[in-house]
Amino acid sequence: MDFPKRVYTQDEVRRARSLIERGYRHRLRVVGSPEFKSKVKEALKLIEKAGRYDFLRRNIRAIVEIDGLSQLREAEASIWMNRYAVEDPLEAAGFIIQKAWQMDAYLKGMIYYGHLGETAAVNARLNFLKELKAKSRDPKVREECERRLRLWEESRLL
Repeated sequence: MDFPKRVYTQDEVRRARSLIERGYRHRLRVVGSPEFKSKVKEALKLIEKAGRYDFLRRNIRAIVEIDGLSQLREAEASIWMNRYAVEDPLEAAGFIIQKAWQMDAYLKGMIYYGHLGETAAVNARLNFLKELKAKSRDPKVREECERRLRLWEESRLL
C-alpha cells in the first residue's frame, strides 16, 4: 500500500498512521535552490547526530523552499521553509524537528496547534537540543546547544 498523496481526510490520516506504525518511512526530498538544499542538508546532519532522522522520515515527506512564511503543510506531510529559516543550521534543525513533532501529533489526532500544541512542539525542540548536545562530539555544537537552551529558559522566565 502506498502512502496517500494527501493526508487530509480521516481515511487518509488513518491510512498514513497505519503505514507508519508498520514501519513506513518517507524518502525525504529537499526541493529548492542549490543554496537552500545545501543549508537544509547541514541541518539534517545535526538531526542525524541527535538520533532524530528516523523520526523526521516517519512524519515528513519533503522540505520545500518558498518565498512566504515557513510552516508545516499537514495535508502534504511537508515543511515549507524560506531562505531565512535555513540560514542557521541549528535553528533550522530545531524548526524542522518542531514541525515533525506537530505532524506526528496531527497523525495521532492530538492537539498540535494553539498554545497547548505550540508549547508541546517547543518542548520537542528543546529535547532535540538536549539530545544533540549530549551526542555531539563537536565542542562548538555542544556550546551552541547550551547557549540556546539557556536562551529558551530565560525567555520562559519573562
